[in-house]
Amino acid sequence: TTPQINAYADLIESSKTQVPYDYYSMGYCKPGASFLKQRKSSNLGSKLQGGGSSLLHYTFEAKHIEACQKLCLKTLSKDDVNKFRDAIAKEYRVHWQLDSLPLIMRSKELDYVVRGFPLGFVAPPSLTGEQGDEYYLYNHLRLTVRYHEDPARFEGLRIVGFEVAPFSINHQYQGSASNLDELHLDTCSSLQPAINDPSNFMKLSKGGGVEVLYTYDIDWKADDTLWSNRWDVYLRGNPDDEVHVFAIVNSLMIILFLSGIVAMILLRTLHKEISEYNELSTLEEAQEESGWKLVHADVFRPPRTFPIALSVLVGTGSQIGIAVALMLLLACMGFLNATDKGNTLTMIILLYVFSGSVAGYWSARLYKLFGGKDWKTNTLATATFFPSCIVGLFVCLNIGLATKGAATAVSFTTILAVFLLWIGVSTPLMFVGSYFGFRKETISVPLKTNQIARIIPSQGVYTSPVFSIAVGGILPFGSVCIELFFIMSSLWLSQIYYVFGFLFVVVCILVITCAEMSIVMTYFQLTNEDYQWWWRSFLGCASSGCYLFLYSVWYFMTKLDLEGFLSSLVYFTYNVIISMAFGLFTGAVGFFSSLVFVRKIYGALKVD
Repeated sequence: TTPQINAYADLIESSKTQVPYDYYSMGYCKPGASFLKQRKSSNLGSKLQGGGSSLLHYTFEAKHIEACQKLCLKTLSKDDVNKFRDAIAKEYRVHWQLDSLPLIMRSKELDYVVRGFPLGFVAPPSLTGEQGDEYYLYNHLRLTVRYHEDPARFEGLRIVGFEVAPFSINHQYQGSASNLDELHLDTCSSLQPAINDPSNFMKLSKGGGVEVLYTYDIDWKADDTLWSNRWDVYLRGNPDDEVHVFAIVNSLMIILFLSGIVAMILLRTLHKEISEYNELSTLEEAQEESGWKLVHADVFRPPRTFPIALSVLVGTGSQIGIAVALMLLLACMGFLNATDKGNTLTMIILLYVFSGSVAGYWSARLYKLFGGKDWKTNTLATATFFPSCIVGLFVCLNIGLATKGAATAVSFTTILAVFLLWIGVSTPLMFVGSYFGFRKETISVPLKTNQIARIIPSQGVYTSPVFSIAVGGILPFGSVCIELFFIMSSLWLSQIYYVFGFLFVVVCILVITCAEMSIVMTYFQLTNEDYQWWWRSFLGCASSGCYLFLYSVWYFMTKLDLEGFLSSLVYFTYNVIISMAFGLFTGAVGFFSSLVFVRKIYGALKVD
């Protein structure tokens, strides 16, 4: 028997709205309930993005050509027609897959490839002669399956392409509509292929009662494309490696600039000042010194405002950093498929959950350094802060999506699965990490702190907290802004991001930039005799998250054409979450860099 290959329908999506729909929620041929239950197995990430793929009842038998096959005859209700008209106006596209290959439309003349096919098209009055726009439905599909055979290397065939050409045909037929097998079509046959005839398009008239006959062709064509190269066609139009190299060069220039400043501070200024200070013979001479050396008795004074909050934020940022690093390593090693966004999201969630001990450990160690005693409150705050922010935003968004009937509205069981991961895995791991963090000795500091705090001199505009925090995030954000454009296009314009090697290098550059920027800003702050550097070292680099959100606003206004309040809500909700995670990660890098820097320079001072 000839093997049959299953095809699956993904979500119906549009670049003009972030509210996708399930394939069978539209007025297409709907099989029985038992057939609808046959979905492609999906992971947690896929369910969060709209559930698994639905099985199609199109027959794909290897090398078996079908011509003008009748799928079903359906009378569209008023609601069906309105759904189709609205989806066509908003440029929704139907997405299928066969052997995990997305369906594409190909233009040989323009050498252009686009995934999915539109539900129909709109004809303006200038073409139809009518008073308003007319809507037409694509109800006939010419499907082409490209395959590769090489008997010397493997048995059977390998699918290397899946293409479609949609047609709009108001089918004329003879026979009884109750029995499709007895219908004889006048508009197409095995000897008379379907054509797009402007005088016979399938019109979607208002009011319902529109009878639509869905038909299809299946053609199998031999192709020389190797199975390992079958994804190349989907990457056409994506930026080539030269653009990513330019992004890395741009980031390296920022690093070289900052490295020069740090080298000057460490090798010249600091080395000279420490040597001179250590050579002072009397207390009177030491008191004549000014700058960062004068605050040596206050520089390790714990933060006066919300020390527990700072330890929670830094611990959460370290957890995000570990999860991102592991994900990029797995991607570079080939364990992640760039085209399977559901699997990627699942991996991110699992890595974040299993990195909970990192957050608990560092949050506990910092809280202990700040003199905190209430370790239970600190651990609970670390376990609940960031997840509760995400859950709160996600639940509010999910209510809106469910009200609209969007396919991305998450079911109760999926929410329960995420909740169990949080309560059953992440939180216990945080308590384990916190236990070991509090058991460890307090992070040593080289100098003692005076009982009476030193008065901080009045600061100018350029050394004020607001200015230094705002400046601190510019260069870290600038080091990733070019690569960020491609990531945003992948998230919101359905492009494929696959250059994880470049992304790994960019993230490494981001870490170095944050570290150097934090050191420079902390040095300038201490030079002005302001020893309250704890919060500012975190917030300086964390402000890059604010710049990321502002960038998303610019991208929304210039690159996207979203329609409706809910679509904008989806876009900004996810960008708020991404910006928060980015800010926590960069802030943690800045904090740890400044902590190491301050311990090193004050450890070199000889103070009685």
